[in-house]
Amino acid sequence: QVQLVESGGGLVQAGGSRRLSCAASGRMFSNYAVAWFRQAPGKEREFVAAISWSTGRSTVYSDSVKGRFTISRDNVKNTVYVQMNSLKPEDTAVYYCAAKLSSTEPPSTGGYPHWGQGTQVTVSS
Repeated sequence: QVQLVESGGGLVQAGGSRRLSCAASGRMFSNYAVAWFRQAPGKEREFVAAISWSTGRSTVYSDSVKGRFTISRDNVKNTVYVQMNSLKPEDTAVYYCAAKLSSTEPPSTGGYPHWGQGTQVTVSS
């Protein structure tokens, strides 16, 4: 079973950048697809980005972050990242990473059974 810990959240000004990390413990991390989700106050959790297993050659993004966010993975470090650029106040949310054993490409946008605790990102205007 994989366990996930997010880090990198904080306060950033609009237009700025932030990189979030999702560190995984457990075996065979490279066999997991990993996704980022976010939940803003009063809103439902929404999909942000996902990266496929192994080399992570396939990625998927929500329309709201496409072109601004980049997801990547380092299987040696058992870590998945999301680089967030051109941040907007509407990106303010708790960001969660999630993982599932899957070799599907492109990676799915739902059905992830393993979740981290989340990290808060606040974008000030």
